[in-house]
Amino acid sequence: MAKVAFVLTEKMLLTSTSWPADMLNAANNCAKALCPKKPELMLMTVSACSLSKQRQSPFILLPDHHIDDVTDVDLIYLPALWRNPCSVLVNNHALSPWLQHHYDNGTIINGVGTGCCFMAEAGLLDHKPATTHWYYFDQFQKLYPLVQLKRQHFITQSGNLYCAASLNSLADLTIHFIKHFFNSAVAQHVERHFSHEIRQAYETASYFEDGNINHSDEEILQIQLWLKNNINKPIQIVDIAKQFSISTRNLNRRFKEATGKPPSIYIQDERIQIAKDLLQSSNLAIGDIADKVGYSDVSYFSQLFKKRLHITPKEYRTTVRAKLFYEQ
Repeated sequence: MAKVAFVLTEKMLLTSTSWPADMLNAANNCAKALCPKKPELMLMTVSACSLSKQRQSPFILLPDHHIDDVTDVDLIYLPALWRNPCSVLVNNHALSPWLQHHYDNGTIINGVGTGCCFMAEAGLLDHKPATTHWYYFDQFQKLYPLVQLKRQHFITQSGNLYCAASLNSLADLTIHFIKHFFNSAVAQHVERHFSHEIRQAYETASYFEDGNINHSDEEILQIQLWLKNNINKPIQIVDIAKQFSISTRNLNRRFKEATGKPPSIYIQDERIQIAKDLLQSSNLAIGDIADKVGYSDVSYFSQLFKKRLHITPKEYRTTVRAKLFYEQ
């Protein structure tokens, strides 16, 4: 069972904990039906201060554990802080060695807004990309000159360290974590039913430490770019191989090594993502959308869409536009 720890502090923004906690709880419930063999996430709250410190919030927050009692955790959420974070950082200095310990053990650590300062205070972000709330960009840069502040990105990732600039970005990131701990079906279920504003995939919104590229195979990168520009046309793997003077077998092997997916699945994923955007943002007929993403057979497109997302294109459009919230 994977363990998720939400750090509680004084002057924290409650939604930076309650929102992802609700999303992860929804993922637990959904996983019982979609992937019953996957263990649930164990959610807990932790604090580096005494319980009385939490009474400065609008609600009384009672953490489940003191950080000294939590030595084994898979994912840590650091909360956004209200206004100037400096006093909170001082009062929670014990978080630094705790975060260092978990970072060394491979724990995924993520912060949102000024909560990213906790990672910076621990020295975890030195010489690594990071972001924070836009209002504190200049102060963050002065306090942590060794951090590579990425002002233009809402999400940054360096190894197992993640920074989100806003609550909306944190929601995008939480969808990414749900996919990591469960699978795409559970992540898509939460995205559809919990917060339909989440539209930008984590992979397209993030700054990766290696320069927004997940691999270094330049020829495969060229193929990915070609696919993006030709996604609306019929594409055969053998044609891609001929286009780039590479054997089909070598193409399949290198493409999967570089992207984690065979080219056929990669193409389907790209087409489905574009179709999702068009269903939400345009009034195009389903058949026209199918044609724009390279499927001349609207029936096949609808079947593939439902197989991937467990919902028809028409139902998806209705759901994301009407923002219906209901229990299955």
